[in-house]
Amino acid sequence: MNFGDIFKKLRKSQEQKEVKTEEKQSYWIKCKKCQSLMYYKEVEKLNYVCPKCNFHMRIGIEDRVKLLADEGTFKEFDSSLAPVDPLNFTDKISYKKRVAKAQEKTGRLSSVVSGECQINGVDVQMVIFDFKFMGGSLGSVEGEKIVRAVTRGVKKKQAVIILSASGGARMQESTFSLLQMSKTSAALRRLSDDNLPFISVLTDPTMGGVSASFASLGDIIIAEPGALIGFAGQRVIKQTIGSELPHGFQRAEFLLEHGLIDMIVQRAKLKKTLSDLITLFIGQEVKEANLLEKKEEMIES
Repeated sequence: MNFGDIFKKLRKSQEQKEVKTEEKQSYWIKCKKCQSLMYYKEVEKLNYVCPKCNFHMRIGIEDRVKLLADEGTFKEFDSSLAPVDPLNFTDKISYKKRVAKAQEKTGRLSSVVSGECQINGVDVQMVIFDFKFMGGSLGSVEGEKIVRAVTRGVKKKQAVIILSASGGARMQESTFSLLQMSKTSAALRRLSDDNLPFISVLTDPTMGGVSASFASLGDIIIAEPGALIGFAGQRVIKQTIGSELPHGFQRAEFLLEHGLIDMIVQRAKLKKTLSDLITLFIGQEVKEANLLEKKEEMIES
């Protein structure tokens, strides 16, 4: 056997290993909580919720849209907005390189997708955070997308839903990032002044400046089961107060027990819960406005 045959044999063996690895990663999912190994199709049908321990796995924007929006109704806005580097920030690598790496990984320009859709026939403005993009951090672009979504909601008399999944403000933008906390909060005040609902959905994790600003300002604050929600990390808090933290601290169930959120909703029931709440808030007003509009059209014709 010559070297060419040996090389071909080794290459074929390596390709077979890669196929097996891809198959294992693609067809099986391991629950991070109970460590159960499950067939991914089974978990996918359950919206990525473990059938054995009810652990809600993190999901991406596409799965969120598929879960909540009526089929074919989601229309994205402001997709061309991209972060800049106002401070020429560099730590281990430059901020520009970090952004470029995140954009290549996710196929998006920022950590937020905003758009308009229908949820069980109800028109809403929806903003979704992508934790895979730099930990879903809040920067200037993300804040601007949220404000624009709120502005559309005010203009079209629609509710605004924000699904948060974030580590907090983006440190590479420093004060520019921190300003988004007040900017988004001020925008939501305009929504409140027009008696339009803002529903905040907290998913795992919602931390830092996001939890300390708009995520905690919802007329209704909903959390997914087991979601990590808080400002500072548990290690920092423990070192600061010098004592052990309560069991389940900063988890959704703990926050509900202490009155910091309004409800915990299973992922499978989230769509109906959102549409019911929005209808309760503005459904009757919308129906009356639509009837008035139809009457005016009939009179004009």
